[in-house]
Amino acid sequence: MSLATTLDRIAQLQALADPQAAARAAAARRFVATGTTTVGSALGPSVGLAPAPGTPFADALRTATATPGSTPMIDAARTQAGVVEAPPGSNDSPEIARYRQAVAGAPGPGPWCAYFVSWAAREAGTPLGDQGQGFGSVDAMWAWAQRSGRAVPNGPGVTPQVGDVVILNQHTGIVTGVRPDGTVETIEGNTSDRVADRTHPAGEAIGYIRMA
Repeated sequence: MSLATTLDRIAQLQALADPQAAARAAAARRFVATGTTTVGSALGPSVGLAPAPGTPFADALRTATATPGSTPMIDAARTQAGVVEAPPGSNDSPEIARYRQAVAGAPGPGPWCAYFVSWAAREAGTPLGDQGQGFGSVDAMWAWAQRSGRAVPNGPGVTPQVGDVVILNQHTGIVTGVRPDGTVETIEGNTSDRVADRTHPAGEAIGYIRMA
């Protein structure tokens, strides 16, 4: 299937949920027509394509396919909504084992919220850690963010951005939205032993890791 045909199909699917999708997809097709960049061959988590990050085409394609309030990391996480531990209480399942593969050192089953965030970040092309090694520990993830200048400690006047990693007390997830009253919407792994959407009061977070 040609790239132009793929983009046409994306536009058709997106138009069902987003009236602005056709206009955004047209922008991506214009980059294809003008040949301004090349496209990588790796499969992406959302649309089956992973163009070279940071290129004009990558930006246009991301705009054409992302839903409002989403990021590639959120889109990857949402594909896993409903994943549960099997058996219950085991901190494991075939999917959870795949999340652990995003963390260096071949870790075994254990609390997996940080594994899940590390997996989503890797799928989005923005792996966590100085060497992209990911994290199995919330404390280690936050310490890295502080060292690397990505940490945003929570406090008065702090508003997270969609796509931030939220750091809670021994727990983590990805910010998907912020309500007018400050309530933070997230998607998380290992929340009631599953991947699910959650909400948190504005003051609950220890801080946020800025991904962009």
